[in-house]
Amino acid sequence: MDALNEIGLDQGPVGIVAGWGRYPIVVANKLKEKNIPLVVAAVRDHADPALESLCERFEWVGVAKLGGQIRLFRKHGVTQVALAGKLFKDKLLFGKGGWWRHLPDWQCIKTLYPHFVTRSRDTRDDSLLTAVCDTYIRRGIQVVPGTNFAPELLVEQGVLSKRSPSFTEQKDIEFGWKIAKQMGDLDIGQGVTVKDQTVLAVEAVEGTDALLVRTGQICPRGGFTLVKVAKPQQDLRFDLPTVGLRTLQLLHQAGGTCLAIEAGKTIVVEREEVIDYAAKNRIAIVARSG
Repeated sequence: MDALNEIGLDQGPVGIVAGWGRYPIVVANKLKEKNIPLVVAAVRDHADPALESLCERFEWVGVAKLGGQIRLFRKHGVTQVALAGKLFKDKLLFGKGGWWRHLPDWQCIKTLYPHFVTRSRDTRDDSLLTAVCDTYIRRGIQVVPGTNFAPELLVEQGVLSKRSPSFTEQKDIEFGWKIAKQMGDLDIGQGVTVKDQTVLAVEAVEGTDALLVRTGQICPRGGFTLVKVAKPQQDLRFDLPTVGLRTLQLLHQAGGTCLAIEAGKTIVVEREEVIDYAAKNRIAIVARSG
């Protein structure tokens, strides 16, 4: 049975809260192919303007305008929303002025008050995004994984590249996998770079791109492996590990030679371009189970 029909998408329009990257565009294209009406709340300074041509209703929204986003979707009869695309948490929360500089609306303040005002709750990704999802649900909108609409984005198990990991790279994958899973269990980050079974750098709030740049500075002779995995208790509605052509380009520029990702829980966008780039630059890519 078609995955889109399984979740009842013929009952009304679908909404996307769109962040940075290709992921929201891929999901939007999939819905357009199925003639499913789409309403996009495009996060300002993050989302791609190209989304406007793929949907029935497009509106730029502030990242902290949670109430405005919900009103947009309710106005257009949306009952299912996907959170798709990256938000740059380091810039959004830890720049000058903190989250207040984004002028949060009343709904956002109520939702995140325990996290940023009373400090009775932490500001980990899972904590913040779960609070946002709970607010949507209370307003009658179900938050669903974006991969429900484009399941082919989830990578299958096996070697994706022309070249398989070398013996040394395989040892680094095994070593880095355990470290990355422990990091994920603590909600620190999803990625770690490894060479000769030594951790070079770990991903935290800055994201994978910055991790790779930093690793290139730490290990100028290159030859390292990037391991990127889902959290042990990954909520499939948000924050799934995502890689694309930019990931491969930065990996190569930093001197990396191997990428290991988790099968069934990692989104690969621009897959053909990724595989082609890996072949041209002799990068090994492997997807393995957790």
